[in-house]
Amino acid sequence: MKIPCRQIAEIIKKTLKSQITSLNKQAFRPKLVTFLPKSTPEQQSFVAIKKRVATEIGAEFELLEYKEPPAFDSFIAELKVKVNNQKTTGVIIQHPLPDEYDQSKMYDMVPMVKEIEGHKPDSPFFFPLSLSVLTGIKYIIMTKQKKPIDEKIIVKPHEDKSLFSSFLKNTSVVIAGRGPTGGGPIAKDFTALGVKHQVVNSKTENPDKIFLKADFIVTATGKRIIHKKNIKPGVVLLNVGLRKEKGKLRGDYDENEIEKIASYYTETPGGLGPLDVMYLYTNLLEAANLEKIMPPL
Repeated sequence: MKIPCRQIAEIIKKTLKSQITSLNKQAFRPKLVTFLPKSTPEQQSFVAIKKRVATEIGAEFELLEYKEPPAFDSFIAELKVKVNNQKTTGVIIQHPLPDEYDQSKMYDMVPMVKEIEGHKPDSPFFFPLSLSVLTGIKYIIMTKQKKPIDEKIIVKPHEDKSLFSSFLKNTSVVIAGRGPTGGGPIAKDFTALGVKHQVVNSKTENPDKIFLKADFIVTATGKRIIHKKNIKPGVVLLNVGLRKEKGKLRGDYDENEIEKIASYYTETPGGLGPLDVMYLYTNLLEAANLEKIMPPL
């Protein structure tokens, strides 16, 4: 069964719009500042989606895009100015970064409550893609419990911790990939929730053997690694990886090949991507709350 991520994203969007509308009436408008130091058509497309959603929900959006990657010191100086601006609620720095950028030093410059993607150690935020993956799992839980899919589908990690740990207990959860914008932070967040998992990467011996035993597989490699012969019937496939095939975006598996084998799966595009953007703005509102600059809803 295909998980209806677009429909779920619309539920989250409606909730965000309602919350921000209430805040706007109190003369408060959350603002997201986005840095794009290494501009490519693909990254421009991702940023355009974030900007469009900001307009739709009533948030403020500012983009700093560079034709050529600035020197790291110059970039850090401009970043410092923006993060110290009181009107800036949250900041994201679009990856991939120029090779010469010191990622650790860069994120050190951003206050904990404004770095809303959860890249900093001990961040109060869960990575938006982690929340997207967890939403796919929560959809399965609610469906099995025959509950309506409404605003309760929105993942609240600390409140939902026991729900996930109970449902995933005694299951085999595999995360394929360990990159800094995919499998790495997802694994970190799963650990924070107490969800036992195994990470498979390019150095893992005989990964197909691991996939064949998995009940849940989160794919985050950007390569076609899942096939009908390396998964078992009833597996759940949740994809965040992106690759291009004949000029079109695809995930880490061919949906036509696995749809009759997997019990649940997400599509690409239109799967976890739209949820990722919605949770970015969910974190933005949480940032405002943590900064104590947002009036109570």
